[in-house]
Amino acid sequence: MVEQETIDVSSADELITDEELENKSKGQLIKKAGQFRDRRNELNQLASSRASKRDELNAKTREKVDAAQEHREDRDELNERVQEHKEIRNELNAEANELFEEVEEQKSDLELDEGKDLEELKEEIEQLEFKQQTEVLSTEDERELIEKIEQKREEYQTRKEKLDQTEGLDELVEEAEEVRAEASKHHEKVTELADRAQKHHNEMIEAYREADDIRDEADEKHEAFVEAQEAADAHHEAFVRVQKRLRELDKEEEEEKQTQREAKRQEAKEEAEDIYERFQEGETLDTEDLRKLQKSGLL
Repeated sequence: MVEQETIDVSSADELITDEELENKSKGQLIKKAGQFRDRRNELNQLASSRASKRDELNAKTREKVDAAQEHREDRDELNERVQEHKEIRNELNAEANELFEEVEEQKSDLELDEGKDLEELKEEIEQLEFKQQTEVLSTEDERELIEKIEQKREEYQTRKEKLDQTEGLDELVEEAEEVRAEASKHHEKVTELADRAQKHHNEMIEAYREADDIRDEADEKHEAFVEAQEAADAHHEAFVRVQKRLRELDKEEEEEKQTQREAKRQEAKEEAEDIYERFQEGETLDTEDLRKLQKSGLL
């Protein structure tokens, strides 16, 4: 018997009709009962096999669903951690932005972004002084050169004084950069955790897909189990119907035998009474007649 065999899905009434039950001989009915019983047992075994396969598949479905649920929980936990690090990162970036804005404001207030730096001014002053010392200039040109040198020196001094006021600015920049670096660490953590969360999400989706496929197969096995079980039940019912008919036939046979026995007893009784009547009339009885009288209890 193979799993893919065609199953007779007829009802018990179709497997054996009332007319067949009424008209078939006892021997034919006994043979039918044996066939129904054997087929019922085969179908019950087939139904049991299909039920076992169905249960096995349902167990695998539960395993896949449990695995998917674990991935869902891991994903949700990681997403919560992602959100935590995002909030910290955003707070730190906001803090760093405020610090950098403050740096820019202080630089703007000190006009540090305007004009030349000290090294450049120093170099220009040295070049002008070298020119004054090495070149022969007219009185007017020398006076203009001296004024230019003085302007550069004043510009240098003013710039230096402003820079002297920025000692705390460097510390502020350093603090802002440290905060920004800390924010970057949390951003890296966000990326790492988000990647892990996505992996669990993908595995969750795959586990649910596999669970659906296995569940579909289990449903098919359940339908096949129901088909086999219903066929087994129909054959069992047909077997029971035949057995009932056989009991009826046995009862009819017994009643017929009983009727025959009663007829024989009545016939023997009447014969014995006839013999007894002849005995009373003085007729000589033979051995067989005497035996019949004794058996009837009249002698």
